[in-house]
This record gives sequence, structure tokens and C-alpha cells, in this order.
Amino acid sequence: MKKATKLVHGGRHAVHPPKTVNLPIARASTVLFDSLSELAETQKLFDAGERIATYGIVNMPQRNAFEELVCELEGGHRAVTVPSGLAAVAVAILAVVKAGDHVLMVDSVYGPSRTFCDRTLARFGVETTYYDPLAGGEAVGALMRPNTTVVYVESPGSLTFEVQDVPAICRAAHAKGAFVIADNAWGTGLYCPVMDYGVDLVVQPATKYLGGHSDVILGAVVANERAWPRLHEAARDLGQTASPDDIYLMVRGMRTLAIRLERQGAAALEIARWLAKRPEVKRVLHPALESDPGHALWKRDFKGSSGLFGVELQPCSKEQVAALMDHCEHFGIGYSWGGFESLIIPANLRHGRKVRPWDGGPLIRLHIGLEDPADLMADLDVAFARFRAAA
Repeated sequence: MKKATKLVHGGRHAVHPPKTVNLPIARASTVLFDSLSELAETQKLFDAGERIATYGIVNMPQRNAFEELVCELEGGHRAVTVPSGLAAVAVAILAVVKAGDHVLMVDSVYGPSRTFCDRTLARFGVETTYYDPLAGGEAVGALMRPNTTVVYVESPGSLTFEVQDVPAICRAAHAKGAFVIADNAWGTGLYCPVMDYGVDLVVQPATKYLGGHSDVILGAVVANERAWPRLHEAARDLGQTASPDDIYLMVRGMRTLAIRLERQGAAALEIARWLAKRPEVKRVLHPALESDPGHALWKRDFKGSSGLFGVELQPCSKEQVAALMDHCEHFGIGYSWGGFESLIIPANLRHGRKVRPWDGGPLIRLHIGLEDPADLMADLDVAFARFRAAA
């Protein structure tokens, strides 16, 4: 062989690959087979639903590991990997709707999910109706039409943290043949086992708590047996995949998910109780607080709370809000959440609410990281001093 040929074919075969704690990253588009009969047999197994690789877009080792883990987390049958949380929203909905269908979407949904419904679904002839996040199963059932194929829940709600009666909504939706999709980012399957309550498809923005280190963007959709064939088909048809390097980081992050959530949830609740006593604060929006309107449902359906919550400030100026947020030592100003670091940001409801608009005062969102709670409260105490001085 000439050197050019050796450069192509040499160094591609590991002898006795080591059994490492973490799976090695397999970066591949092409999977090779030793014979046509092996190719045919592998393809047959793949078509039957086996987790076997025929091409680099699906069933590579890292992807299989992640999908198995997220299925364990959410209690589902099978899962698909997608490039982001918003991609998970889109794939989950597209898996079960067609032109002429009707979607019931909770009014407190993550803003870009609303945009997807209002713009993309509408363009394909799917109508969306928004419903009150405080509506129970009977009220949601009354809004359903003969062509309603999806009821979408997100509990607690994005930015305003309303807790939904997910079991009752699932019963109402299933009685009329609809699928229930849940965004389960806040509690994850560790703290809110929504599939046990009847949810058919779980949207998991893995970018957040699953990754946990603010260095990877990824999503997953978990299906029960009823929804799996549709999800599998949609994900394949839409070409959904992710890089093995991103999936490697995600699997690594998930190893510490339980201990991170426990630590961050406890710290967030401590800080929320402290904030609720501040004169600058009108209300803390955290369902684990006994004073929260959704506390009874949270206590019934959740096994714990995470590090994300809202704070309604007393009437104040934009300058005061800026003085509060600027120059914090431990709270970064930034979108997303779920990492090891604490964040503070205005709760921008620019996507709007059609059924239950926000009629309160200035609203901020806090994400509590892994810092010591005493340091975070000291940082906020100084921030409130700036807040008062700017009045």
C-alpha cells in the first residue's frame, strides 16, 4: 500500500478496547459491516426497533446511553435525542398532530413554545387555544374539540410558576383521545414523575438541569408505549440528532443530577423564605412555600423543588431594578438556568399571556446555584441596598 492509502486505513482498529467508567466518544457518520449478510441482518434488527447502529445519526453508543438514562429518569418507554429543548417541543408536538388538528396549550408555557404554535403550527393548519394554568381537568375537558389531539402542560408554569393539576388534566384529555405532552424541566422525573400521572410525551430541555454545567445544549423527548411509534417516526423523518461530544457532556452531567438538585432545591427554598420577609419584596413565586397558591398541588404531586423561582418586587422604577441586578458578585445576568451557577434576570413576559396575563408588579427570576446560600443572601442584601438608594 502507498502511504496515502495507509493514512486512510491505518490506525482505525482498537485492540482490546479498555472498559472505561465513561463510554468513549464514537464520532462517526459511517458504520462499517463485514459482509452484505451482516448489513442485511443489522438493518432487519434496526427496522424491528432494536438499538443497533446502521448509520451515525441514531443508536450510537453515547446516544443510546443518554436515551436509556433519560427514560429511567422520566419513567418512559423509549426516548429520542434532539439538539435543544425547543427542538424537543417541536418534535413532540409534530409527532402527534396533522393539518386540521387542534392543540390546547397552557397559557404559562415557555415563550418560544408559544411562538412555535402561533407561527409554525398555524402555517401548517394546526390551531392552538391557550387555557388557564389554574384550570382543572373538568375545565380543560370542556375546551376540547373533536379534533383536539394534544393537551400541553408545563408545571410549574414558565416565569410565573403556577402548579397544574396534571393527573386530572391527563384523565380529561385521555377520555377524549388526546395525547398529553409535558414540559418537565423544573422538577425533572426526579421530583415530578409526570408519566406516572398519565403524560404520554415528556419534553426535557436537557440543557438545563440534566447537563448542569452550562456548557451543552441538548434536548430529549420521552414517550410511553402508546406514543412511541409516532415519536420514533417523527424524529427520524425530521432528521433529529446531536453530536456525540454534546451527548458525552450530557451523560456526564446526569451522573450528579440527584445530588445537585437536592442541594440547589434546599438552598433556593432557604433563600425564598428569606426574600419573602424583605420589605422590598411583594411576593415570592415558589410552589414549595406554604403561602403559594399552588402549594397543595405541589405537595401532592412533587417529591421536591428545584432552584428556580420568581420574585415580585414592590412598585419600583426600571432604574431600581437595574440597580438591584447590576454589579452582583455571585448572580450572573443571563438566560437559561439549571447550571451550577446562580443567575438573576427580569422575567420578561414579552411573548404575552392570552388567558391569564401578568397583572403584578416588576418580576424577576432567580436561579440558585451551588454557592453557599449565606453568600448569595449577602449578595442580595447589598443589591437591595442599591435598589433602595436608586428610589
